[in-house]
Amino acid sequence: DGIGLLVLEGLLLRRVGVDGRFGAEILGEGDVMRPRHDVPPTTTLSVTAGWRVLAPARLAVLDLEAARRFSEFPELTGAFVDRAINRTRNLQILMAIVHHARVNVRVHMLLWHLADRWGRVRSEGVVLPLSITHSVLADMVAARRPTVTSALSELARMDLVRPMEGGWLLRGERPGE
Repeated sequence: DGIGLLVLEGLLLRRVGVDGRFGAEILGEGDVMRPRHDVPPTTTLSVTAGWRVLAPARLAVLDLEAARRFSEFPELTGAFVDRAINRTRNLQILMAIVHHARVNVRVHMLLWHLADRWGRVRSEGVVLPLSITHSVLADMVAARRPTVTSALSELARMDLVRPMEGGWLLRGERPGE
């Protein structure tokens, strides 16, 4: 009961599947979640959902007592609603990305989208310090892992994405620019 869980640090992957196909989102610092409410009770589809820790995480439990305490500070309610809405907007962007026909374009867009939140600008490009596997990227761009590996090789040949220790280096222009 209460509000849910607040990610204080770390990275979590939420995977949802229907009929053996999965979608995924990454949650990090500041995201609010309610893991017991992963699958809507009204769906007629056979849905599976699960969580995976990508980087050690600390979570704050926002139970009924926390909600009662927050009631003394109404601006906190708005802040938590903002976080929930931002997560919805993030999912909308992920949906738009997976509608692109070419997997290399999807992967390139996804990495830049993740860089908007976690990236750091350096002289050599934008460093995305997320150690995410080809398999995780595949879930996020609605593709198979071998196809994502080929797409990453193509992006590397074009000098747009380069794997590096603990993440990725993004170079050149953002997709669509």
